[in-house]
Amino acid sequence: MRAFILERYGRKDGARIGEVPEPQQRDDDVLIQVHAASLNVLDSKIRDGEFKLILPYRLPLILGNDVAGVVVRVGPRVQRFKVGDEVYARPDKDRIGAFAELIAVKEADLSSKPNTLTMEEAASIPLVGLTAWQALIEKAQLRKGQKVLIHAGSGGVGTFGIQLAKHLGAFVATTTSTANVEWVKRLGADVVIDYRKDDFEKMLADYDVVINSLDAATLRKSLRVLRPGGRLISISGPPDGGFGEELGLPRFLRLAMLLLSYRIRREAKRLKVSYSFLFMRASGDQLRQITSLIDAGVIRPVVDRIFPFDSIREAMAYVDIGRTKGKVVVKMR
Repeated sequence: MRAFILERYGRKDGARIGEVPEPQQRDDDVLIQVHAASLNVLDSKIRDGEFKLILPYRLPLILGNDVAGVVVRVGPRVQRFKVGDEVYARPDKDRIGAFAELIAVKEADLSSKPNTLTMEEAASIPLVGLTAWQALIEKAQLRKGQKVLIHAGSGGVGTFGIQLAKHLGAFVATTTSTANVEWVKRLGADVVIDYRKDDFEKMLADYDVVINSLDAATLRKSLRVLRPGGRLISISGPPDGGFGEELGLPRFLRLAMLLLSYRIRREAKRLKVSYSFLFMRASGDQLRQITSLIDAGVIRPVVDRIFPFDSIREAMAYVDIGRTKGKVVVKMR
């Protein structure tokens, strides 16, 4: 089968389209014919080798963390799905490979595709949807009437997170560029700060939650908009000790992560707020809840551009620029 294969870390020309064997299917796996897959910043970070210490993939590796397609075979222990079902997923971190004609996904990580979405729209959802869900609902325990700042409101996690936070009844602020201010307001944001003109740190105060996906400077400034007891959750790092424990990493790597996040944790403690890092996990159960919200019209996908599979390198270059509105998708079929 055809796939987009990473052969060397750290080089943008280290990945290519080529022929590989079909994936091996386990007893609790569903084999999916891929119709569409979306690109994430995570794909670029894996390509560049940023996660090779904590996600020790064997090369060559098929990239891709979001998939939508049709079931073509099920393992003997699979109960929820059958051949012909339309499904979507964020495969487990150890079993990525959505940029291919076929992928085997564990049944527990899979959900039926939303009825109201195309394959391309569905492929745009899993990773960012689960990230927003786990940040806002699991970690932040966001409640009605609370105030949340979601950085990068026009990005994949931002566009989904704004809609989810509003559904939960929160007051939502976000940051974006001048060109996207009015557009992000239409997604539901109550306050939109143009980072090219204004400093969010000087305009916001007493927030309950901040979701950060930007750089270290933004992370530090975000601490100062929180009320005492508030939560800063970062999906862009630095990792903390809890993350190392979740992955079952060796003690020296867990210690390294504690050191990487020492300054931000120390500053958070001084300000009487909390800091945590989120590396989202696959979850078919949560994805089914997201599916219900999508089919009910509560949340709608935001797709910036759709590329043919043969143009996947151009699609990754477009994502690398960092100016997408929502998600970029590659169409496999």
